[in-house]
Order: sequence, then C-alpha cells, then structure tokens
Amino acid sequence: MEIEKNYRINSLFEFYEPLLTNKQKAYIQLYYGDDYSLGEIAEEFSVSRQAVYDNIKRTEKILEGYESKLKLYQAFVARNEQVDAISDYIKTHYHGDAALIKMIQQLVNLEADSE
Repeated sequence: MEIEKNYRINSLFEFYEPLLTNKQKAYIQLYYGDDYSLGEIAEEFSVSRQAVYDNIKRTEKILEGYESKLKLYQAFVARNEQVDAISDYIKTHYHGDAALIKMIQQLVNLEADSE
C-alpha cells in the first residue's frame, strides 16, 4: 500500500508541481522523490519534524484536490491503458503490417516520453 501511495503522490506531483509553492515542492520532492525522512527534511530547513509532517500532509491534500478537479493524471492513465490495448491487439492480429506496428510504437513512445 505504501509503494502505491508513493507512486500516486509522485505522479500527481509530476502533473501539478507548477501549482505548488517552493516549500511544498521541496518537501514533497525530498520526502517522496528522494526518500528523505521527516527528521532529515526538518534539519535541512531548520524547522520541526511536526512542521514538515503538517506541510507534507497538507500538500498531499492539495495534490489530490487538484486531481479531483482537473483529472489530468486519470486521463493520462486512461490514455496509456488504451494505447497498450491497441498495441496488444495489433501485435496479435496484424503480424504482417509493419507500418501500422511502427506507428503504434511511435505513439507508445510519445506517451512514454510525456511521463
């Protein structure tokens, strides 16, 4: 469960980072991206562990709020699932159509590059 939460917060952070304050960005990046402990972040910013914890929890709620309104991450996941389904279908049903397979692979690469 913790790995899934970390992945989700990191993913939301990728989409909504520009909407956060510099402190929120730094705390989330250090905590979720760089695996710093609350104590390490507190020491880095000369604040209490509780202040770091409160800021991170508040920022998590902000990220979830942005996602509930804008649904950018949800749309991204849905697009990736659809591209994967199309790619799998083509690979199993159109073995000889190299041009079609190449176009699908380019689409998959575009989606991967946008992550």
